[in-house]
Amino acid sequence: MKKPTLPKKPRKASLDEVKITRNGSTALIEYADEGQRGVNFTIGPEIEGMTDSDILEKWNLTIEAMEFSVAEHNWVAIEIPPGRPQIEHHYESGQWIPRGGVLRCIITDDEECEGAAAIHIDDWEMTMEEFGKLLLAYNGWGMRVTFVPDDELDVEPNVEVREPEDED
Repeated sequence: MKKPTLPKKPRKASLDEVKITRNGSTALIEYADEGQRGVNFTIGPEIEGMTDSDILEKWNLTIEAMEFSVAEHNWVAIEIPPGRPQIEHHYESGQWIPRGGVLRCIITDDEECEGAAAIHIDDWEMTMEEFGKLLLAYNGWGMRVTFVPDDELDVEPNVEVREPEDED
């Protein structure tokens, strides 16, 4: 298995570092650095009268606002209480989204797709594709996966940072 390289987060840039193309009310900002992921920047109808420089200025201000927000915000992962819905269907996007920042899930075999996993959240069974779409609500974020016994989903596990012991 080849180890993929994660693309770098979008950042402020100058006009010589990006290529800007338009698609309706959205600007596609592609960085010259191939390791830098591009972004679809939705602007709205005002894009019609904007130059590339105007679009990039608006993008750079957006990046500044996001960086400020992250620096000022003390992140607390919200866990929905047991018995309450952890996910909800977002009708505008037509997909499921998490209601909080923690998901309690059970992993089983997907009966319809041999060799694939299914993920159970609340009373819903999701294919890996559906679960992947749900995760896109946190696109660009990190994620830690902690495996616990199925009867301890609502118990915060003890975590040790170390190499596993040899089982020889």
